[in-house]
Formats: sequence, structure tokens, C-alpha cells
Amino acid sequence: MELSLISIFITVAIAHFLALLSPGPDFVLVVKSALKGNRKNAIGVALGIASANAVYIGLCLISVGAILSASTSIMIALKVVGGLFLMYIAFHALKAPRSSYQNMATTSEGTERFSLISFSKEFITGFLSGILNPKNLLFYLSLFTVALTPEISLKFKILLGAWMTAIVFLWDVAIIYLLSNNNVRNKFTRMAFYIDKVTGAILGAIGFGIVKSVWTKQ
Repeated sequence: MELSLISIFITVAIAHFLALLSPGPDFVLVVKSALKGNRKNAIGVALGIASANAVYIGLCLISVGAILSASTSIMIALKVVGGLFLMYIAFHALKAPRSSYQNMATTSEGTERFSLISFSKEFITGFLSGILNPKNLLFYLSLFTVALTPEISLKFKILLGAWMTAIVFLWDVAIIYLLSNNNVRNKFTRMAFYIDKVTGAILGAIGFGIVKSVWTKQ
């Protein structure tokens, strides 16, 4: 893989993972499902959210590449919008009050018995949460405008999309297993506030960098 492609891959992968660290609707859903106490069934939520992300990633791979190859001005506009969206996420993360993180803790109930019906319900819930959240599509759009250019091969784009889908699933599964531990669950509520602030600041810097790079090239 060429050095430029490696640089693009690392940049997008880091920005994507930082976004996963910042609590959002899907993240909160995973936490709530994990805190029910049944890890095996809760994995359905992780799989549903990852599937919804895969749908949006696929749509971006199919449509955004054609748009970018057709118009340089549209590509520039999308990069600006994408950068501003990352800054928007950062703004809300940084302004969120400490009190908004206090309702994540709850008691653990249930058993570890696997139920296909419960797993399916969790999957549907996770998929609907991910697919009905327009921020997911906008986020991938903002990231892919950095990577999707006519010079980038389809193989690389598919690799990048598969990587992000896998990371979404593995990260959510990791959360589920971590929060099954009582000590981790209790500490999580106290740390969530600081995690959101740090990741928000970094995402904001990335978004600002994208907008600045477009501005300096004009």
C-alpha cells in the first residue's frame, strides 16, 4: 500500500474511532442494553448498529465517489460541510453539562441465557437506531470526502469501509462486556464526562483542519 494511502487510512480510522468514543444515541443504546445484564442478547444491538453503519458506508461508497468525480466544486463544498459537521459534534460534546451523564448508571438484571427472540429484538432495535440517525450518514460523508477521490481505488475504499464496520461492531461488543463488570459500570459514569470532552476537542481540531486546508488552497 502506498504511503499516501496509509496516511489516509490512518487519518480516517483515528477520526472514526474518536467518534465512537464520544457518547451518542447508538452508544447510549449499547450501554443501556449492556446494563440489562445479558451480554449474549445485547450483542444483537451491536450487530444491528454495525449493520446500519455498513448500509450508510455502502451508500457513501456508491454515490459520493460519483459526485466527487463529476465536480471539483462539489468536492470542496462537501469537505467544508464535513469539517463543519465535525466541529458541530465537538461543540455539543464540549458544551454538554455534567448532569447529562448521570443517568447512565443502573442496576444489572437478567441472566446469561441466550434467547434468539431477545437477540433478534435487540438487533432490530440497534439497526433502527443506527439507520434512523441521520448523523451517522453525515459523519461518514464527512470522513469519506477526505478519502474518496477519483484517484483512490475501489479496493481501498471497500477495505476502509469494511474496517470501520468491523470496528463499530467490536467496539460496541467491548462496551457490552466491560459494562457487565460492576466495578467498571460504576466507574464509567464518572469518566464519561471527561471522555466526551477530550474526544470532542480532538474531533473539533480535525474538522477545523479540514476547513482550513480547503480555505488555504483557494
